[in-house]
Amino acid sequence: MTRFLTAACAAALLVASPAWAETASYSFIFGGKNVGHLIADTKGDTTTIDFDIKNNGRGPTDAEVIKSNADGLPVDWKITGATTFGSKVSETFRQSRGKATWVDSTGKGEAKIDKPGLYVSQAGSPWGDAIIAKALLKAPGMTLPALPGGTLRLEKGESLKVDGEGGPLTVTRYDLTGINLTPTTLLLDAQGEMFAEVDPSSILVRKGYEGEEVRLRQLAADWSTQRYVDMEKAVAHRYDAPVRIRNVRVFDPKTSKLTEPVSVLVDGKTIAAVEPLDSPATPGEVTIDGAGGTLVAGMYEMHGHLGQDDAMLNLMAGITTVRDMGNDNAVLAKLIDRTDAGEIGGPHVIRSGFIEGKSPFSANNGILVENQQQAIDAVHWYGARGFWQIKIYNSMKGEWVPAMTAEAHKLGMRVAGHVPAFSTADQMIEAGYDEITHINQFMLGWVIKPDEDTRTLFRLTALKRLPDLDLQSAKVQHTIQMMVDGHKAIDPTLGIHEQLTQNRDGQVPPGAVDYLDHMPVGYRRGAMKAWVDTSAPGDDAAYRGAFEKILQTVKMLHDRGVFIVFGTDTGGSFTYHRELELYQRAGFTAPEILKRATYDTAKYVGQDQTMGSIEKGKLADFFLIPGDPTQDLKAIKTIRMVVKDGAFYYPTEVYPRFGIEPFTTAPTVTPPKS
Repeated sequence: MTRFLTAACAAALLVASPAWAETASYSFIFGGKNVGHLIADTKGDTTTIDFDIKNNGRGPTDAEVIKSNADGLPVDWKITGATTFGSKVSETFRQSRGKATWVDSTGKGEAKIDKPGLYVSQAGSPWGDAIIAKALLKAPGMTLPALPGGTLRLEKGESLKVDGEGGPLTVTRYDLTGINLTPTTLLLDAQGEMFAEVDPSSILVRKGYEGEEVRLRQLAADWSTQRYVDMEKAVAHRYDAPVRIRNVRVFDPKTSKLTEPVSVLVDGKTIAAVEPLDSPATPGEVTIDGAGGTLVAGMYEMHGHLGQDDAMLNLMAGITTVRDMGNDNAVLAKLIDRTDAGEIGGPHVIRSGFIEGKSPFSANNGILVENQQQAIDAVHWYGARGFWQIKIYNSMKGEWVPAMTAEAHKLGMRVAGHVPAFSTADQMIEAGYDEITHINQFMLGWVIKPDEDTRTLFRLTALKRLPDLDLQSAKVQHTIQMMVDGHKAIDPTLGIHEQLTQNRDGQVPPGAVDYLDHMPVGYRRGAMKAWVDTSAPGDDAAYRGAFEKILQTVKMLHDRGVFIVFGTDTGGSFTYHRELELYQRAGFTAPEILKRATYDTAKYVGQDQTMGSIEKGKLADFFLIPGDPTQDLKAIKTIRMVVKDGAFYYPTEVYPRFGIEPFTTAPTVTPPKS
């Protein structure tokens, strides 16, 4: 469900409205707050859908009209509206007389059909998921093919009782798979109609039953946990013996070069030795053939909002540590407990305490505050629980920040964050920020007026003003010098800005060219959608130019010695690899990027004694690739093995469980001789 709050609305399926009511109404709840609705009105064979979400000043808006046949399948379907970040939606689908046709942002498509089929929309609402589930209930094996491709599958779970204004109901859990990386969880009533669509952080629930939200989200978290517990048991290899990884070269951050071929030994969770290649094996070892490949220490994703669904995928991308930049604190705590205990696969987590001011545009994570004392109390709450830093968000009052930063520093925490609305980066640097979050937050003060509100999408659309910015102007140079003099860091999240400014309808995003054809059909089509509306004259060129100005600014910061951390804010994994690539355009060399993603960042967060490089006595957190990433950074995209906390993972075993086609092969593993 959180897909409707992310940059690219993932594909959903729509068919006719259920016959049991002329109007079906649902509430969308995120972070305990009602932030949207879905209303479906049916008259005869036509259903009109009104779907709208607004959280953190943004969200999708869909208006849909569906005409259905007697079997409840769409024969004429129109979708208009806007995606989360404002790009326009205009999608149509028709089928009749053995032919289906559709038009979306990827262009026109058609297929010959023997009978009416199910269509996977690019930018639809969640309304049809349950109707498709109802159709799947009648299908052999609860499986059906879909248009324009893929196979839909329904898996039945347990039943439970719910209560609300409509009286007590018995509903049953079903998981819908075959569209995206993770299942969609639906609750259907006794008639097979949708009661709710739920995940651990949000829920679309039948109006009148909002009181069930907390319980159902917790159940969704439990169901998700069980999926990943089962996955961990199947794919995490914990060898009851020392493991010798033979014939590998190691990236050494001290020299920024690869070593000569060596053997790396792992015993439990630690690196037991790094030995010459001709060192003899000892009795009882497991041997892994590195085949002349490269071992790189586990990388740091410094801007995540981690959940169970992306924990394993981050790990498979060689990311063994994620700095979480804002979350449901209780949900994150449970996730950390489970990964630390080895129940589910995922990275180590560095926690940021999210603090937001209350406003009509508030984000609904962490702790929301209404005055300075509450803000200081929130700092104390995070400090008492060992958080590494606090993160300040858009709706915070700028005048409260100096007291917050002073208190955080007293408690040994760092301070990072957005630039609060009606404030500037200069003011936040003076107020005590240690790190600024997002390059747009850093740059906007140079191009907007003091009374312009950055709590809305304006903080993104205002990037159109950047091409005319003179980076040598006094105001720009003053801010950069403040960063240098204050030894401040910045978390630019270049990749999300590339997607925002460069993605266009019907085109493979520049950052996804190396992996998109490996992904499920819904993911692929959803990715080929612009984030912002570029239809106005000059906007296309303005957004493209904005990203070039961003790259120039980041290069200037790097050249002046400002510490830059690498994070995505887009879930990490494949987008993290692109994040690293982009820094080559900002003046980093490939070895510099590898060093920054590993050892430099480990030192930045105070973990360099145990992580960040492959050395005797450090944690065995690293990954194996066949190529040389110091010569071609793209080599990090073909990972054969990841090691973390004593567990050995092979992405070829993991990716199919997400509907992803693997990128390479697993290494040869030889058990001890008996």
